[in-house]
Amino acid sequence: MIGRLNHVAIAVPDLEAGVKTYAGVLGARVSAPQALPEHGVTVVFVELPNTKIELLEPLGGNSPIAAFLERNKAGGIHHLCYEVDDILAARDQLKAEGARVLGDGTPKIGAHGKPVLFLHPKDFCGTLTELEQV
Repeated sequence: MIGRLNHVAIAVPDLEAGVKTYAGVLGARVSAPQALPEHGVTVVFVELPNTKIELLEPLGGNSPIAAFLERNKAGGIHHLCYEVDDILAARDQLKAEGARVLGDGTPKIGAHGKPVLFLHPKDFCGTLTELEQV
């Protein structure tokens, strides 16, 4: 069902500092910041030859990333994102297997302009998992 690893998301308390680390210290190519109010985050993508790193900063007071950063002051890995061919078929198969889809199960449009869903971390080895239709 799952395809390639699309990205590893890292929550950061300071997006500009994260960009300086990846672009300056590591010499990576980093995208321009993109505000995603519907997800409560501002993101950048660090482009790697085989995948991406997504840096997430809270956007607004109700950001789910803000709560994560309260528990993890320096930031840390927030979720993994895997590609799927058909997000609705993947959702239905996962639910039939007993996996919990977060929210109401309706895909939202993610940072790449494609449908995404999140899966409960307790069902996936303690890791919040995002699926993105490609």
